[in-house]
Amino acid sequence: MSVQRTAGPDPYFPANGDPRYRVHRYELALDYRPAPNRLSGTARLSAIAGRSPLTEFQLNLADFRIGRIRVDGKAAHYTHRAGRLRVRPAKPVRAGAAFTVEVQWSGNPKPVSSPWGGLGWEELEDGALVASQPVGSPSWYPCNDRPADKAAYQISVTTPSAYAVVAVGRLLTRTAKASTTTWVYEQQAPTSSYLVGLSIGRYQTVLLGDPGLGGVPQSGHVPARLLAEFSRDFARQPAMMELFEDLFGPYPFGEYAVVVTEEELDVPVEAQGLSLFGANHVDGARGSERLIAHELAHQWFGNSVSVADWRHIWLNEGLAKYAEWLWSERSGGPSAQQLAAAAHRTLSGLPQDLLLSDPGRKLMFDDRLYERGGLTVHAVRCALGDEAFFRMLRGWAALHRGGTATTAAFTAHVARHAARPADDLFAAWLYETALPALPSPAARPPARPAHPPTDAGSARVRGE
Repeated sequence: MSVQRTAGPDPYFPANGDPRYRVHRYELALDYRPAPNRLSGTARLSAIAGRSPLTEFQLNLADFRIGRIRVDGKAAHYTHRAGRLRVRPAKPVRAGAAFTVEVQWSGNPKPVSSPWGGLGWEELEDGALVASQPVGSPSWYPCNDRPADKAAYQISVTTPSAYAVVAVGRLLTRTAKASTTTWVYEQQAPTSSYLVGLSIGRYQTVLLGDPGLGGVPQSGHVPARLLAEFSRDFARQPAMMELFEDLFGPYPFGEYAVVVTEEELDVPVEAQGLSLFGANHVDGARGSERLIAHELAHQWFGNSVSVADWRHIWLNEGLAKYAEWLWSERSGGPSAQQLAAAAHRTLSGLPQDLLLSDPGRKLMFDDRLYERGGLTVHAVRCALGDEAFFRMLRGWAALHRGGTATTAAFTAHVARHAARPADDLFAAWLYETALPALPSPAARPPARPAHPPTDAGSARVRGE
């Protein structure tokens, strides 16, 4: 595992996170009542101080009422303003020492404001969901909110028994007591705070593929009224999983779940081992299949291999965009070259002011970043050839599995797989704003579909 931590605050979000320490495990015990939208919780963070003693440190947490804060079991002084929870231990934490933080909080969770609208905890008409990218995690739990600080999680959620809870990781236990049920999930893989997904709603559970054949356990959690459409729309996800494991290497987590909410979402939401879709992404006609591929690919690129800071977001989105094109190419749709040409035509008519390697906070989610990111990956493929390109991708996912990476690390990794220097390629695509010419591959036979399309659904309902 490769971990590349930034030495200071994230340049795009300097108020979020604290680089003076790192967390290696969160234990969250939550109680949520949907009707009054009332959340209370206790968090236990197991952390390690950095190179200097900690006389104080910061967590990020929205405007909740704080009940108690302890550091190593002793009451700590704190201030809580503007989403920053500043904690001063009774005794400074030694440099390099392990320590624990316990926080109790309660209140009515709501999204935190951002340039892209509200982020994080969202109350639905009947339930709730979490959509935190990039800085929405403090809307519901105290955290060191920086993508480079990845930790394991155990999440316990108690809610009325009519509701199902879906969270990142493996479901350990589900315990009913009176009118409530407690769900406990464990995610052992290192996870960035914004990738801690959670959904609470009235769902049916659907198994994707045949679990008797081995492979990655895949499930869907879907409103009953959408089961038929879901079964068709997500029927090819197991084939996507098989293809992406062939191209990118082993799936990096223990399971993969998708949730479809009763309400519409502008875009699907990625989380670690979990993706959330809106009802508008399910139409029974596979109208959102490229998005299904995109979110699945993020499990390798963005989730397992995370950005060291948000300047490098093109690594997440460019590789996931290219995975869409690879799925299309291998499943009987337009080739990656055809899709790259279409993206290039679109970008050529748009402003040329996006610097892919450092887009700035304003443009980090611009549609052009996704398309130019995909084109950059296609340019690498054209330069390397397929054999070296896919060997490079598998090596990248394996080398940085569970860690973080930067643009410089990616370009150096590509260079090790290239027969000729790739400096000019990256200078044009990453470090200049003008759109380079459309990359073209060397002549080669068209790729045969690795997984022939099928109309046969492979989703099965599992009764709760």
